[in-house]
Amino acid sequence: MTKSDFDMQARRMLKTAKLYCTESRLTILEVLAKAGKPLSQDQIARRSGKKHFDKVTIYRTLESLLRVGLVHKAFMEKRACHFELAHNCTEHQCHPHLTCSSCGDTHCLTQISLPMAKSPYQGFVIHRQQVRLEGLCPRCA
Repeated sequence: MTKSDFDMQARRMLKTAKLYCTESRLTILEVLAKAGKPLSQDQIARRSGKKHFDKVTIYRTLESLLRVGLVHKAFMEKRACHFELAHNCTEHQCHPHLTCSSCGDTHCLTQISLPMAKSPYQGFVIHRQQVRLEGLCPRCA
């Protein structure tokens, strides 16, 4: 997909979500789409290139994209949330991720489908399921 194709698609996504089309929203959506894997707020800031936004702008932009379901929190590692586009997930279930125990890189496993867990304990209600596996990526295996 070319940059202009993605830009048009991102603008449509924002319009459908009833959000203004701002430079920070477009940039963050593009950064997450290009990455193809979850990124921390710091990684998003570094990858935004010349359009470097401050932490508050990135935080507020991510919050607005989270609120409308365009982005979601994939997992938390070392107290840092990792975000990704929500197009490969449902409201209640995120696709699994594998984090390489050698290089630390995280990979989306969108082709794997896991059944939704059901709690055997009375009173527990599961709202969202996220699975993160640890092992070796193909490069490190």
